[in-house]
Amino acid sequence: MAEMDLPALSKKMAKLDFAMLATQAADGTMTARPMSNNGDVEYHGDSYFFAYRNSRKVDDIAARPQVVLSYTGAAGMLGGPPLFVSVDGRAVLIDDKAQFEAHWTKDLDRYFPEGIDTPGVVMIKVEAERIRYWDGGDEGEIRA
Repeated sequence: MAEMDLPALSKKMAKLDFAMLATQAADGTMTARPMSNNGDVEYHGDSYFFAYRNSRKVDDIAARPQVVLSYTGAAGMLGGPPLFVSVDGRAVLIDDKAQFEAHWTKDLDRYFPEGIDTPGVVMIKVEAERIRYWDGGDEGEIRA
């Protein structure tokens, strides 16, 4: 089977808003938690999430920036077989309000009540290095 390129995979991922973000804790254990792209799902190899600076995930990223994102789409949701995507990448913490604004959606206001001016908010940008996907009987890898 032919391997997908990033634009084709992005089109399939368009409805996959939620990901599990896995980080490595100081004691070496792995921890994963759900994160939402908040509708910012036009995928070009980078993913954007918001968090509070004093959260464990931000501490983990500051110490060890290598992370894994796992996306899953149920059969039927995308009009075909289930889609599974795993992104190995490097997370970067961003404190730039102009960049916040570029990725902010109104849905975030329920978690960050003062919008981009919420004290302690930080953006997590995950820069993909390797993307693996499983799409029904098709699977492959994209190096970003």
